[in-house]
Order: sequence, then C-alpha cells, then structure tokens
Amino acid sequence: MRLRKGNVRYMVAGSPPQPETIGPAPRYPIESVDNALKLLLLFAQQPRVRLTEVSQYLEVASSTAHRLLSMLQYRGYIQQDPTRAYEAGPVLRQLGVKALREQHLTGVARPVLERLHDKLDGATTLGRLDGQHVVYVGQVTDAKVAPLPSGSIPAHCTSVGKMILSQMEPDELRELYPDERLDQFTPRSISSRSALEAELQVARVRGFAVADRELMPEVASVAVALPGLGGIRYGMCAALPARRMTPSRRGGAVRALTGAAAELSALSETRDASGAFG
Repeated sequence: MRLRKGNVRYMVAGSPPQPETIGPAPRYPIESVDNALKLLLLFAQQPRVRLTEVSQYLEVASSTAHRLLSMLQYRGYIQQDPTRAYEAGPVLRQLGVKALREQHLTGVARPVLERLHDKLDGATTLGRLDGQHVVYVGQVTDAKVAPLPSGSIPAHCTSVGKMILSQMEPDELRELYPDERLDQFTPRSISSRSALEAELQVARVRGFAVADRELMPEVASVAVALPGLGGIRYGMCAALPARRMTPSRRGGAVRALTGAAAELSALSETRDASGAFG
C-alpha cells in the first residue's frame, strides 16, 4: 500500500501498485470517479479486499472507502463473501467472460476466415459493433484488395456495420444515431440517417448488407450477421475489388458467408457449453 508520512509517500511491501495513467489528463478531474476506477483495477489484481486495505490503497478515510464500496456493490460490480471481504460481483465477472469469449472467438475465427478467403479470393473480416463504429476483431487480407482500415470505423460506411445495425429496433437505432446528418468516408458513403434506415430495411429483408465504394474507393463488400454469441453483435464480411463484385459473385459470397457464420457461431457455442466461460 502507499501510505503518507508528512508529505512523503512510501509503499508497504506486497501491496499492489497504483495503476498507471494511459490517456491525457482530464481538464476537470473527478476524484471520486477516479478512486472508483482505481478500486475496480484493484479487484483485477487480487481476488478479495477488505475495507482497511481499500482505505490505505486509495489514501482515503474509511468512511469514504465504505461509500465507494457500497456504490459498486449496489451496481453489482462487487459483492461481499461470507467473511465480509469484498470480491468481484456479477457485473465484473460478466465483463471478464465477454473479454474471454471475444479472445476465444478471434482464435477460432482465423481458420474460418482463411477458408472463406481461399474460396472467395478476397479479404474476409469479422467485426463487432461498438457504438456507431465497427471494430475488426479478425481479418484475412488480400493482395488484390487495398488494406482495410484498422481501429474503429464508422458502421454506416461498411457492409458489416450496416448488417449489424439492421438487427436493431428502430428506436434503438435512433438513440444510437440522434442526428440526421452522417459523416462520409467517400462520396458514395451514406450521408443521412433516413437513407441509412432505408438501406437497413433492405438488408433486414434479404439477410445481407452491401457497401459499394463507401469505405474505400474501388472496394465493394458484402456481409451477414452472426447469430447468438452472448448478445454481442458481430458480423462477417468479404471484400473484393468493386469491378469484380458482380451480382453472381455477390450471391456466391453471401452463400459462403452464411455458411461460415453458422460454423463460427457453432464453434463458439460449443466452447461455451464446455464450460470454458462458466
């Protein structure tokens, strides 16, 4: 633990270190929020903690530590064991399970994406929705297709994003997109929520979504949704040079993607049923 003696801090042997900062310092920091986040990280370092340990770790009074613990317990992040020590609660455990599930899914997706790539002769991608963006969690690139962007990508500019969005209820979509205007990646990107809603309706009916040079010039893609997977929204897409994405090739890609998505969902469910995430 870090204790204070006068203006000097020192560490108690065996205590977890204070978490390091990563992002830029906020302009108006909120100490209570910062302490709550530090406390959550403490539970990642040791399975159980007591009130006195929390007080010393955060360098706050016992009453303040108790209020923080009580609020986290109220929200289900932590709970007390029979000895009255605090441990991870259902919310923290669920977050951990989701992280493990995605790590597993990324691993089992690789051979599925590689077989799909060989069959379609194009780039293949597994992505999930994160707010208004898509995050690619698995990808097999192709020399004939320009490198796909990494990081978070506006969902409305991608086939996989549009396919996942098509699974939402209208009210849920409008809450996610409160503004009518949408940013464009290319001149062909959808620029309004109304146009997006119309395209999502088409995708919902036919079971696949397309993006024609909306994310990158000269690249077209088609995507299907993955069923299940613990309530997290995922999709799988194949990207080809736009000139090669003929109606016939698109139909073949949809059939191949549908089979691959079913295979990947089955693999994930089998792992879940085995107790890997229980």
